[in-house]
Amino acid sequence: MEPRRQTVLRNKARAEVRTLKDMEEVVYDKDWLDGAGNEELYYMYRGIDEKDNLRYDITVIPPLLMGKEFVKTKGHKHHGNFGELYIVLEGRAIYLLQKTEGGKVKDVYYVKAKKGDHIIIPPHYAHVTINPSYQPLKMANWISKNCVSEYGGIVEKKGACYYFTLSGWIKNKNYQKVPKLHSKKPNKKFPENLSFLYDK
Repeated sequence: MEPRRQTVLRNKARAEVRTLKDMEEVVYDKDWLDGAGNEELYYMYRGIDEKDNLRYDITVIPPLLMGKEFVKTKGHKHHGNFGELYIVLEGRAIYLLQKTEGGKVKDVYYVKAKKGDHIIIPPHYAHVTINPSYQPLKMANWISKNCVSEYGGIVEKKGACYYFTLSGWIKNKNYQKVPKLHSKKPNKKFPENLSFLYDK
């Protein structure tokens, strides 16, 4: 089921566009935000392919800075027990994952990834994708067609529990207490078992 490689998508007409206005609640640099316009930040091409009740999407994130912070996705978690699989097609990415129980973050880690790497998002982990480079990031994902994304928790806290900035990682002060940030390595191959993509 491994997705075919695709060239950079240039037709923005098909894309769902995430603008700065859509992201203003989760931006770290509020001073910069006050004077910013409504720039297009990234592009989501959903439903490019389907198989076994899974959906294949592509997201393109240009190299941008939101003031002191590297451009990122808004961040979300999944209702239910659905996981997700990301594949970096071009560029570099940092995936930040956090698990919250009872309103407290119990685990938070990041994965640095480059072209060809596969990143598993386990069930119950909210996640944000960051483009930390000065080149476009193009990534694919496989996700269940039954999965519903939830943005409220991230928006309420003004972002994930860490921001990635020109000065490195900075804690989000809207969280009372967060665990120490640690790292994990990406997978180098497409997983043989995709059961984590389905609700159990």
